[in-house]
Amino acid sequence: RRVHGGKYWISGMSLRRVTVLGSGNWGSVIAKIVAESVLEKPHIFHKEVKMWVHEELLTQPPFDGRKLTDVINEQHENVKYLPNIALPHNIVADPSIVNATKHANVLVIVLPHQFLRRSLADIKGKIPSDTPTISLIKGVDFDDKGLVLFSDVINQLLGVECSVLMGANIASQIADMEPAEATVGAKNPEHGMLFRELFSRPYFHINSVKDVPGVELCGALKNIVAIAAGLSDGLGLKDNTKAALIRVGLLEMKQFVRMFYPPVHDQTFLESCGVADLVTTCYAGRNRKVAEAFVTTKKPFDVLEREMLAGQKLQGTLTAKEVQIILSRHSATELFPLFTRVYQIAYEKMPAVRIIEALVPVRSKL
Repeated sequence: RRVHGGKYWISGMSLRRVTVLGSGNWGSVIAKIVAESVLEKPHIFHKEVKMWVHEELLTQPPFDGRKLTDVINEQHENVKYLPNIALPHNIVADPSIVNATKHANVLVIVLPHQFLRRSLADIKGKIPSDTPTISLIKGVDFDDKGLVLFSDVINQLLGVECSVLMGANIASQIADMEPAEATVGAKNPEHGMLFRELFSRPYFHINSVKDVPGVELCGALKNIVAIAAGLSDGLGLKDNTKAALIRVGLLEMKQFVRMFYPPVHDQTFLESCGVADLVTTCYAGRNRKVAEAFVTTKKPFDVLEREMLAGQKLQGTLTAKEVQIILSRHSATELFPLFTRVYQIAYEKMPAVRIIEALVPVRSKL
């Protein structure tokens, strides 16, 4: 090993070529961070960053009828998902996931979780197994056996070891270079070191831990709690009530993680991916904002998603549905009153005011 800038690195390795899969709001911000970082570390990374873009025709003037990839490459701005933010010129948008990943030996995956399998199908078997890969996907999945992490889905589909990054990260604020932090969960310490190098910026601080399931599940479950916080805001309830819902939500997050992944570390909940991300999302995230509008406008969540999120996806309600399926299989819904009430309000027409029924002691069997 040798030292670069006070950090250990692996000698004799070829330059890393990074591809970002995803070009939404958060994906574009992460691509910006990565593109800035690689230019400052030419001893580790190739200067070009590929960004796979799900191609679409723009409808807003003056770009009406033009392809999103062409506009990104010519204007150096994602005018649909991250408007008014300049992207570094070393980002190259590509509408082909096969072309975008052809020479990559680092993958950063920032896709809506409902599109993950379909998107990765085209590159299955084409990614070297030693490619460091990291997921920024917030959500959970399930199969006949129970809970499935998306990092494990990526492992299975691509045959790579997948790390995760989660944290108190409002994309627009990081795009404006407001100071923030995030947590990398990486089983392989050298991958953790690589991703710290890749994502660290003067305004974006990275801590790395080995607890991949804990980091990933915190990032997914907090969106359910944010729905509860938004419902509280929409009902006009005050800060005490909202704080109580957040506290109960944190307890349920911890209990859910412990139920399915007992080795998870308590310290993980105190990282940026845990309590910090939870607080930020419950006060400033899109799940909170849409849940508040659900109460005040009486419109369904799917309508509000289309009206308010400019093509982004509302993850909190979908995650609540997936979690409810898992809890029902284990006859454990009564142990999670907040998660269950969010699901019932979103999908079973339960009155929003009944979210306050979640403010009861959680009697864990763990």
